[in-house]
Amino acid sequence: MSDQCRYQLLSPGSAGKSEDLLADKLEDKGIRRVQALLADWLRMENVVVLTAAGCSVTAGGRLMAGPHENNLECLVLNALEKCTLSDEAKSIIGWKKANGFGSGDFEPWLSYLFGASDFTSGESSPIESVLWKDSTQLTDQDQEDLCDLIQRAIYAECALALNHAELTEDTAPSSGHIPFLAKLIAREATLGRTHLFTLNYDTLFEQAMEELGIQYFDGFTGKANSRFDPSVYGLDVYYPGDVAEGRVRRFDKFLQYYKLHGSIHWQQQNDGTFRAQHSDLSFTEAYREATPDQKAKLLQNKKFEAIPSFGIMPTSRKFTQTLEMPYAHLFRLFHARLNQPQTFLMVLGYGFADDHVTRIVETALMNPSLVMLVVEPNPESRIVQKIKKYQSLGQRAFVLTERVKEGEECSYQYATFSDFAQNVMPDVKWLEDYKRLRIFEEQIRKTEEKDAAV
Repeated sequence: MSDQCRYQLLSPGSAGKSEDLLADKLEDKGIRRVQALLADWLRMENVVVLTAAGCSVTAGGRLMAGPHENNLECLVLNALEKCTLSDEAKSIIGWKKANGFGSGDFEPWLSYLFGASDFTSGESSPIESVLWKDSTQLTDQDQEDLCDLIQRAIYAECALALNHAELTEDTAPSSGHIPFLAKLIAREATLGRTHLFTLNYDTLFEQAMEELGIQYFDGFTGKANSRFDPSVYGLDVYYPGDVAEGRVRRFDKFLQYYKLHGSIHWQQQNDGTFRAQHSDLSFTEAYREATPDQKAKLLQNKKFEAIPSFGIMPTSRKFTQTLEMPYAHLFRLFHARLNQPQTFLMVLGYGFADDHVTRIVETALMNPSLVMLVVEPNPESRIVQKIKKYQSLGQRAFVLTERVKEGEECSYQYATFSDFAQNVMPDVKWLEDYKRLRIFEEQIRKTEEKDAAV
């Protein structure tokens, strides 16, 4: 059937077999079926969203595996190889490039590198140096230089900016963040607040919330130099009460926001406390489009040297770091939120590769009133197979993915974060009105500039 729905919605079926709820649906009816289910699920009292790296790809975000032009390992190491480093440090990079380069095992290698640095750093360490298998021996300074450059490179690859032209130009592509948030906060004000958790370092959601005028609590208090205070998650935002009636109304455009692995705008102080301050990211704009030689020069200039430590690095030490503050608070809240009654969990852009996160999700599946929807573009992904295992246990887990015709390959155009946000989630009228307003403002601005130039 040529106009069969381009999506599959795999649900728990009978006898432990997954069932496609859209198998007999045409395109329009299939999308309406998904939207109807989403509308019902979004009316549940407790809505939780988990997002990860896949949500940032359209905005230029990097992945831990995949083609070299978008592979974090390849991009970072190709740049570091051109930096001014000792021969021994370059030998460590060369070994990694010769062993599984770009295959998705960047995290284990980083774990060994940062672990070796931890072993030998500090005056109290009894370990003088670590001998690598190729007989390379790094000095403390070599290891420190290498680790610092890696953190700078990861920061630069994650310092993404929204393309605001998507609000004023019909042909401008959307990363999905603005439509996703606009539709997400359109829930009835009488329901519980939405809780958005992300594993990303980037600030794309913060930028989108600022654009849309969405208020949010992210665990920090203060404006000029915010500090982490988890008690803010117990607060809410209301309109002032009417003098005559004494009633207050909840502010509609609001959600609770949690960055489980930290953020590029977080900074740890000498006393161990965390501060949050958004800074100008324009100095990184040229970095992501630069050649490895150009990136190497940028990484070693003064602006990049000032980049602070910004969160949990992608190493096997991630679980241990989640037991430290402020991450322990955030993960405790994630676990508690998923075990609330009447919970709808949406998972987007997450590959289920972080065991410490996946274990919390799997534990939450014991919650009898939890419904989980995973959005994954590739129907052959191991993620889909994992969710099918959950379904075989009778869990209320659903997967939205692309329907690939026989003999064809996944297009990665459907059931992506951007596609889901724009074309699958139920539309909200206020977003269209907002776009019309922004287009009108842009037309006025261009007219004024043209008149001023005459």
